[in-house]
Formats: sequence, structure tokens, C-alpha cells
Amino acid sequence: MGIKDFFKRKKIKTDEIKKEEDIKTKPQEVETELKEKKKKDETKVRPPATRKNQEARTGLAYRVLEAPQVTEKATDLTKKDQYIFKIFPRTNKSEIRKAVSELYGVDVVSVKTIKVPARKRRLGKIKGWRKGYKKAIVKIKEGQKIEVLPR
Repeated sequence: MGIKDFFKRKKIKTDEIKKEEDIKTKPQEVETELKEKKKKDETKVRPPATRKNQEARTGLAYRVLEAPQVTEKATDLTKKDQYIFKIFPRTNKSEIRKAVSELYGVDVVSVKTIKVPARKRRLGKIKGWRKGYKKAIVKIKEGQKIEVLPR
């Protein structure tokens, strides 16, 4: 027996050997114990909603919405129950709908997305780019409001 073979061998714990012997000698008792364990697992009740659970639910909103966009046009659209949000580029309309309804507790009627392209800018000799972004226009049910800027 070489050194390599010595390290390859696996040591079996004595507890595992005892369990295997018990299973061979008492199969019916082991089956009943397993059934009882399953029954206990099934009867477990989920804990009530806690602050941590609520934060996990609203976690989607912070991965979808960057910030509300506050401009003249956006404030005019609030009269028509429409709000504008900057969003992350890879989000889709269904994710936006879920995020807004969870975060603000409103019913979303429709979502329109717009991809604003990057633009070339120049300041003296220095040339550069202004970043592009994606935004969403979210229409909510009549009579509901979103408090974009806290007063």
C-alpha cells in the first residue's frame, strides 16, 4: 500500500455504522420515525409577516426603480394620474408594475417605457458623452395618488 492509497481511503464514522446496523435490524421502526417526522414538518405554521419579511417583499422595488423624475412635464402628468420614474435598463413592464404597486400601494393601469439615448457633449476642447437612461411612465387608477416628494 502506497502513500497515495492511504490518503484516498475514506474513514467511516462509527455513528454511521451504528445507524446502518439499526436500519438493517429494525426497518419498521425506522419507517414509522420517518413518517412522524414528515407529519411534524407538514404541521409547522409559517410565522406572521414581520418587518424583515416586508423588506424582502419591497426589495424588488429597489432593484427596479432608480428614482422618481421631477420635471415640469412630470408634474403636469400627475394631473392625469401618470408618474415618471427612472428605472434600471434591464427591467421590463411587468416588473415595473409590480414594483410600483408594492412600494406605493396603488393599482397600476398601464406602463410605458422610453429609452433615452446617450448624447455627445462638449465643453471647450473637452468632448464627452452625457449618459443615456431608461424611464417609465406609469398610469395609476383614478383617485389614487403617489407622494413623490415628501412634504
